[in-house]
Amino acid sequence: MRRYYFDLREGDDISPDEEGMEFATVEAVQQEAARSLADMARDAVMKRHNGAASDLAVDVRDENGPVLHVKFTVEIDRHRR
Repeated sequence: MRRYYFDLREGDDISPDEEGMEFATVEAVQQEAARSLADMARDAVMKRHNGAASDLAVDVRDENGPVLHVKFTVEIDRHRR
């Protein structure tokens, strides 16, 4: 099993993963990255009421470098009636 690191990005803020997690396949890594990003998106929507877009991403790397990049953009525009 290979160790993968999931660095979280919100706009220009980066939270590097220092511990990592072990996975047997890249497909399992992609599923974990998607789950992490979905959690980040849920939290971002709960925090935002209106305003600028927020780019969220999970950058996954192993000991050899980048493996995959998963990105989501949250933007909420309210229209008054």
